[in-house]
Amino acid sequence: MEINLVGFAAALATFLGIWWGHVSVRKIEREVVHLWKPTVIALVLGLGMWVASTLTSNMPLSAAAGILGVTLLWDALEISVRQPKRVKKGEAPANPNNPRHAKILAEYPAATTVDLLDRDPIGRQYTVDEIAAMKEGAK
Repeated sequence: MEINLVGFAAALATFLGIWWGHVSVRKIEREVVHLWKPTVIALVLGLGMWVASTLTSNMPLSAAAGILGVTLLWDALEISVRQPKRVKKGEAPANPNNPRHAKILAEYPAATTVDLLDRDPIGRQYTVDEIAAMKEGAK
């Protein structure tokens, strides 16, 4: 009997790709001044992983490379388009030491330096007033 590792490789690649992608997108968007550089890197790596997934005959490796490739392509979109919008709307924290974010903080009233993910759970959704109080308390 041969052991099929495709499912395990796919699950592991999916979990690690999403976890690493989420953390890195937040970190990169917060720290990097020119977002086109990490966006291009993610695009090139994502396309490279896709090509690698088609060239290998090892099925678990092919599955993992394909999943990581599409995850990197999605991360490129997140870095260049979606995460900056979250910062402008105040859904992600702005970094006042980053010149790009300093401009966002000056131009968009909803932008904040408060990380709304860094809070104690209360067992229910926070109300709009509670979120406003958290943002106000950080000023």
